[in-house]
Amino acid sequence: MLDQKRLHIRAAFFQAIRSFFQGQGFLEVDTPIRQPLIIPEQNIVPVPSGTHFLQSSPELYMKRLLASGCEQIFQICRCFRSGERGRLHLEEFVMLEWYRIDADYTNLMEDCEKLFQFLDSELADCRFPVSLHEPWEKVTVEQAFQKYCSVSPSDALRQDTFDLLLVEEVEPHLGRKTPTILYDYPLELASLARPKADHMGIAERFELYVEGIELANGFSELTDPVQQRSRFEEEYAKMETSHQRQKKMPELFLQDLGKINQAAGIAMGLDRLFMLIIGQDSLDDAVPFSPDELDM
Repeated sequence: MLDQKRLHIRAAFFQAIRSFFQGQGFLEVDTPIRQPLIIPEQNIVPVPSGTHFLQSSPELYMKRLLASGCEQIFQICRCFRSGERGRLHLEEFVMLEWYRIDADYTNLMEDCEKLFQFLDSELADCRFPVSLHEPWEKVTVEQAFQKYCSVSPSDALRQDTFDLLLVEEVEPHLGRKTPTILYDYPLELASLARPKADHMGIAERFELYVEGIELANGFSELTDPVQQRSRFEEEYAKMETSHQRQKKMPELFLQDLGKINQAAGIAMGLDRLFMLIIGQDSLDDAVPFSPDELDM
């Protein structure tokens, strides 16, 4: 349980994030927490809520707001993913997502730098554990695997060891002196991202790391509804039969997707970020109540 001082720091943290995005001209929005359909992702198990699911991300609905005419939007919300429990994982957690029309993933990288520098200047009781004023490290997935692994990303995918190698051999080296942006993921690992124009096997996706911890996942959005339907079908094919109830195509989302020309969006885990800037190493020490402190 957070003490009174850290509750005030956490409140100031959320307020500073809102102030940053409002100052950048973003509109704060809210979307349904209970959703009849969720994004098909084989590695995420949804939490049922009656005939619906608790959101694992507000992404589908935020993109539909872009299609309705919104240009720059952000949201701070609760998300839920079943079975996620550990030092860096909670089944219920706070997510920040923001989206831009007429933007790509490089614009989101710039947003991340500006946001962190703003928080560093605004929050007197918080300190980033790495330098924010030196140039941030930017490394492609291919370069990172060449440097830290014995196999290439393509070989790791074929051997079904990509995630294991990323977690065990690559991530521990990232974000040690400055934040690290790991970018240009294999297209197979970015079902909602746009292919890179000069390399169709690569997606315009990046992840942001500090002290070996992933904080954010962003990409240039795939806005072709035909391609997106195909990507969803491929993802559904990989999912366990026990997830059959969620294997329905989000038709309204696909209809709206075609109304978007170009956009970029990103999700950032705020509990992890707060944990780092208050000098803790477990999410249990960064949220008002850890799962172990709840009545059973």
